[in-house]
Amino acid sequence: MDGSDISQCVARFAIIVTVIVASAAEPVSAQPRQEADETSPPTTSLMQGGLPDGFRNEFHDRFAEVNGVRLHYVLGGPDNGPLVVLLHGWPQTWYTWRKVMPPLAKAGYRTLAVDYRGAGDSEKPPGGYDKATMAADVRALVHQLGANQLHLVGRDIGVMVAYAYAAQWPDEVQTLTMLDVPIPATTAWSEAKSKPDPELWHFGLFQQRDIAEMLVRGHEYQFIRDFYRKRAFRPVSDDDIAVYATAYAAPGGLRAGFELYRAFPEDERRFAEFEKQKLSMPVLALAGDKSNGMVEVAMAREIAQDVRGGVAPDTGHWLPDENPEFLAAQLLTFLHQPNRTQGQSNR
Repeated sequence: MDGSDISQCVARFAIIVTVIVASAAEPVSAQPRQEADETSPPTTSLMQGGLPDGFRNEFHDRFAEVNGVRLHYVLGGPDNGPLVVLLHGWPQTWYTWRKVMPPLAKAGYRTLAVDYRGAGDSEKPPGGYDKATMAADVRALVHQLGANQLHLVGRDIGVMVAYAYAAQWPDEVQTLTMLDVPIPATTAWSEAKSKPDPELWHFGLFQQRDIAEMLVRGHEYQFIRDFYRKRAFRPVSDDDIAVYATAYAAPGGLRAGFELYRAFPEDERRFAEFEKQKLSMPVLALAGDKSNGMVEVAMAREIAQDVRGGVAPDTGHWLPDENPEFLAAQLLTFLHQPNRTQGQSNR
């Protein structure tokens, strides 16, 4: 997409965003109000009321200074268990993994969900949002926790970060799981960008520095709620969406989230080099059947040698939120016996 295309898209996107937020009679933030309605987040958003029972007995919030940035993460499970690192996408935070984490910990895995650079309660620096740098952040955290071998699971933007980790330090990554997003510089990525896909309009908008922030600021909940609902097949509660909206309404949150998209040209350049060497570790590729479907498996085969995967039934783009039971079961089967179905694809 060249400069003239982006300028034309931004004009259209500005109209779209204006329509999305115009339903609010006055600007509102993602902070909950006393009276919940269709344009304000539920009053429980800051309480993270969607956490499973007993979650806080097993998992704990922590912070670490790594690679020049302060990261927030949530950790649980046995200290001596194999490490599983979970990386969310946009506009999510670590919270998207809340229903996947307990089964992993119960099965004996040390389970780590990270708010990557710029997201959730992590620091929001002005730069460093190319996915190779973000992968280095996560690696530094893993090493600080005393590990040098791990299982990586990424969703959306988190897939890109996880892939950058695996491509740069393949000897440290035992398995890689990729959920529902094309990776820059792959055939699936190029095809997605070139076709008139109405669900990709946000790429052009988010890449316009200051304009995107100006249009969305003050309407984070309405914007993210609409964004979520249009890409979901199963319902995601307003309480859960409000958790994400509150995070991105925090100072610097929108800018940091949009910088992920502004780094795509650099990601494409770096990933084109990474993809010259196929990954050798076992890879699991999954996507919702109402989202990217088997495209994720085909894309994974382009960049890795040992791929298996399939689709989550009756599921949209938000797999951990929409169908956590399916995802947890698939992950546990894969992690227990990653080489069992080598070269096969299961629908």
